[in-house]
Amino acid sequence: MDFAKLMSAHIAKGKEQTPADSSEQKYLKRSELEAQRQAAYLAEQEEEEKARIQKLERKRKAEEEEEQKEAARKEKRRRLAEESRRRKEVAAEEEERKKRKRLGLPELLPKNLDKTDGSPVPEKEDIPDEELVQKLRVLAEPARLFGETHKQRLKRYKRLVGIESVAAIVTDGPIPTTLQLVEEKDMRVSTKVPKDRKGRVFLFRQLASYFTMVLKEWEIALAQRTDDVKTSYQGKQAYSAMVQAKENMRPLFKKLEKGELDDGILEPVVEIVNAAQERRYVDANDGYLRLSIGKAAWPIGVTMVGIHERSAREKLHESDKNAAHIMSDEITRKYLQSIKRCLSFAQTRWPPDDQLQLMG
Repeated sequence: MDFAKLMSAHIAKGKEQTPADSSEQKYLKRSELEAQRQAAYLAEQEEEEKARIQKLERKRKAEEEEEQKEAARKEKRRRLAEESRRRKEVAAEEEERKKRKRLGLPELLPKNLDKTDGSPVPEKEDIPDEELVQKLRVLAEPARLFGETHKQRLKRYKRLVGIESVAAIVTDGPIPTTLQLVEEKDMRVSTKVPKDRKGRVFLFRQLASYFTMVLKEWEIALAQRTDDVKTSYQGKQAYSAMVQAKENMRPLFKKLEKGELDDGILEPVVEIVNAAQERRYVDANDGYLRLSIGKAAWPIGVTMVGIHERSAREKLHESDKNAAHIMSDEITRKYLQSIKRCLSFAQTRWPPDDQLQLMG
């Protein structure tokens, strides 16, 4: 066999193994490689975006569930706090009722618990919100509390004033009162306390009108001062004294409204007011001293030094008229001192014709 035949057979064998119509490509273009890379990159980015969206959706659902749980917990705490507050109010009201019954005071009127039904306030009981805010500020109270509605604010004002109905308020003076105030020409009181109910009611109206007028004039006088005087130490002390006197006289106005002022205090107060209206301030001060200190003999030093009783001890219990009413209780002491402060201002606002009637 020659070399030519061997070469021909080898060539023929190679042509059979590699057909000419094969569709496989031995080489790829650069553009095709770039297209494949971009397709793979886009597919990867799409998968990552889907995973991110799924993660955000799971996080949102978890936050919504947590918010619902937190809202349920807050609602439960609110209900428990409301129930606890109601129990405390009921217990305090029951304790106050027992105390009044023990002391022989009038029966305590039942107070309705705060309602959350949102029922409207009757028109005659309602006060415009702006006016209500001003009234609360006059009482030195917060104008608005956090989350407080108009109805709750109105109830708070009625509780502070101490009335069951806003419609019962007749005056809006320094001390709100249900007593109908009289005009200045009708404020002159008599030295004798009337015995009939109608006369006593009119006397209470006169006293309330006089003290309201004095407190108003006091406020006006302090407001007319210059800024330097207001910001000084003495100016602040004078304003604090006026505010304290106004607050301490609220129990006196309550007693006048209810007609429960004892004759042992009413008669000296009428004497003091009558003297002050006639600008006899020394006599008014003497009446205040008799009311506060009394006429009883006060033994000096030790009253029991041996087995024998001193004669001065017998005078300590002779009569209730000689008793010092300022020593009876703290509330009485405070509003009697406030009356003395009103006298001190009255003699500067309405000075007497006789300089000898000026208090020291």
